[in-house]
Amino acid sequence: MPKTAVIAGATGLVGRELLQLLLNGNAYEKVVALVRRPLEIQDDKLIEVVCDFNNLHAYEDLFSAEDIFCCLGTTIKKAKTQEAMYKIDVEYPVAMAKLAHKQGAQHFILISSMNANPNSKIFYSRMKGELEQKIKKLDLPAFSIIHPALLVGEREEFRLGEGAAITVYNLLSKMFSSSKLSSIGIKAHNVAMAMYKIAQLDRNGVKTYSSQELYKLSMKNN
Repeated sequence: MPKTAVIAGATGLVGRELLQLLLNGNAYEKVVALVRRPLEIQDDKLIEVVCDFNNLHAYEDLFSAEDIFCCLGTTIKKAKTQEAMYKIDVEYPVAMAKLAHKQGAQHFILISSMNANPNSKIFYSRMKGELEQKIKKLDLPAFSIIHPALLVGEREEFRLGEGAAITVYNLLSKMFSSSKLSSIGIKAHNVAMAMYKIAQLDRNGVKTYSSQELYKLSMKNN
């Protein structure tokens, strides 16, 4: 039976890929994209909602969907402060999860970090760990946590550290298969494909998917 999906973060590296899969696949008859700026995409399935993420409860009716995909995230360079970054990476996704729970959504799929740890001394890892903890406490019917390694793809902004890491990844890719390298780096398209497939699984409870699992899922024939 065709379903409705909600996606936030559709302009990001994985989100862009995932949105196309949601629109082009057969699993969904409606795709609600929560955005801060227009996507400039035309599709009969797409319901684009330019919204204020500080006031998500005003859009709670939109969360009466089967699957909620949260691809939200920013960088300290864009956010300027840790407080602003925390709001985008933690407070917004938690607000989404609460609305999803309230509206009876069946599956919440979240992109987190492979180093997520609420006890980490590193701010980013600690932030992602806290995010996962907060959503786990909501007791959603199904909560899938995505732990990709270094994301490989064309970003809108240049990141010096990631740029150097991707250069190394590209060099290694000439010697090793993508499967073996998936614990180091994984293409955004593979992560998006895995998320799409995970949403179609009949499952309950909390499950965390490693980068290697994501790659295998993305390559698996249906």
